[in-house]
Amino acid sequence: MPNKRTEISELGEFALIDRLTADFAPSNATTLCGVGDDAAVVDAGGGEALLVATDTMLEGIDFDLTYFPLKHLGYKAVTVGVSDILAMNALPGQIMLSLGVSSKFSVEALEEFYEGVRFACRELGADLAGGDISASVTGFVVGITAVGRAKKESIAYRSGAQQNDLICITGNLGAAYMGLHLLEREKRVLKDVAEPEPQFGGYEYLLEKYLRPCARKDIVESLAEEGIVPTSMIDLSDGLASDLMQICKSSKCGARIYLDRIPIAKQTTALAEEMHTDPVIAALNGGEDYELLFTVPLAMQEKVMRMGGVDVIGHVTAENTGAYLVTPDGSDIRLKAQGFKE
Repeated sequence: MPNKRTEISELGEFALIDRLTADFAPSNATTLCGVGDDAAVVDAGGGEALLVATDTMLEGIDFDLTYFPLKHLGYKAVTVGVSDILAMNALPGQIMLSLGVSSKFSVEALEEFYEGVRFACRELGADLAGGDISASVTGFVVGITAVGRAKKESIAYRSGAQQNDLICITGNLGAAYMGLHLLEREKRVLKDVAEPEPQFGGYEYLLEKYLRPCARKDIVESLAEEGIVPTSMIDLSDGLASDLMQICKSSKCGARIYLDRIPIAKQTTALAEEMHTDPVIAALNGGEDYELLFTVPLAMQEKVMRMGGVDVIGHVTAENTGAYLVTPDGSDIRLKAQGFKE
């Protein structure tokens, strides 16, 4: 009997990663954290650790060059990599870039991409420390590796959330998702127009959040100033629902978040209404916000609120209670992890 073929779509992103990496338990004492968090953690001696994270961005999947300026793409590539380091409550030190480039690109086009990389590196205090460029026949491919350093005791893993901890998020959610939908709408509408003039008026913030998201280095610095080490932390790249469930899975806990506490920008709500969609869906499942989701003990509430730019949206519960969104009328809606589907 032939071996059964399992389609990737049967598993989805998170179950696929679990299946492929199940037998890769660390064998080196210096590997403090391997697969299963935002970054790998490697013992650097002297009470410190190196954090290493890697991401891949593919043309046609993660970005569309018909409306994505190369300068912004370079900036976003750095954000994507560095955000994983920040999500461990650490600061970035270096990045490395590996590119797959087709013949349609000129040297000047690549210089434009690297201009965005340079700007983001300066802003985040990270050095471009190396990389690789190869030929590609499948479009533009961007691979980014980010490296950070932190004291071992200050690292925040996904696995440390405790019952009754406060669930906190930075910024607002769903804006990047709606920015992408705005760009896709204008691309469809103007497909056969000789001199296209996209209508973005009033929604510039949404475009900024999608095309040039900022990594939240300021929050990690503020946490340090307040003497707060989150019990768990993750960056919001896959959407609030998916990323919160990753914390629940790693920490073996449940969660209750409250719909009326989730911050959603006015432009996000306005465009969602214009497109006849629900801004809550954008906030829960949109992804690519690159804000930070973290938990802290209840006793830390005053310190967290003093930081500014942080909202407490719920609390951690026992594992057997599950993860739910609570609506204003008291109804519970079970959260579901999204991830990619092939």
